[in-house]
Amino acid sequence: MPYPPSSQFDTYSKILENQSIMQDTTTTQDNLTEKQTDDASQDINARIASRVRALRTELGLTLDALAARSNVSRSMLSLIERGESSPTAVVLDKIATGLGVPLASLFDDDGALSNPLSRRADRTVWRDPESGYIRRNISPANFPSPIHLVEVTLPPGASVAYETGAREVSIHQQIWVQEGSIELTLGHVTYQLGEDDCLAMQLNETTTFRNHTDRPARYIVVLASDPLRAAKR
Repeated sequence: MPYPPSSQFDTYSKILENQSIMQDTTTTQDNLTEKQTDDASQDINARIASRVRALRTELGLTLDALAARSNVSRSMLSLIERGESSPTAVVLDKIATGLGVPLASLFDDDGALSNPLSRRADRTVWRDPESGYIRRNISPANFPSPIHLVEVTLPPGASVAYETGAREVSIHQQIWVQEGSIELTLGHVTYQLGEDDCLAMQLNETTTFRNHTDRPARYIVVLASDPLRAAKR
């Protein structure tokens, strides 16, 4: 059986070599992406740890006292304050309730200078390890204001149930859907929110967000805390 000309072998060898290079490049890019994700996760966990510890100290609470107020175990609080745990949104919401602040406050950067301007490049993305939902604080970090803006993306089929109800601090919230649709249950009442719908509520009952569709839902959360309490803090 005659062998093909050497030029064909050379061409075939080059094809295999190019495929190998492409595979190596893809693997390297995937590894870099995973590393960047891990680094970002460590950074945001460190930020949360610093915020929880600072807010607890400011209120003069021990770990045991915050555990009682938030219904989160002392051991879990200790791990979170050391940056050794990746808490879920539900756990963080309980801690925020115990500290008397909106959940968004736990993602602020203590090291950032107070600035009335927030730029997109400066905002840190956080992914809930349980539901996979993604949130970004839009409001300027450490700026003295009773209002917080947050952007949330809820993946297809995902849900988040915040178990906390009554709070010591009055916090009002509005949900403005930008893309897709969500189902929101406040206490015993359920609302279907489509694109550009906006729902106003007070955070004094259990709240559940659900995305029953096959595409992500993106919405803006506007939070306003009690200005009298904010002035005291």
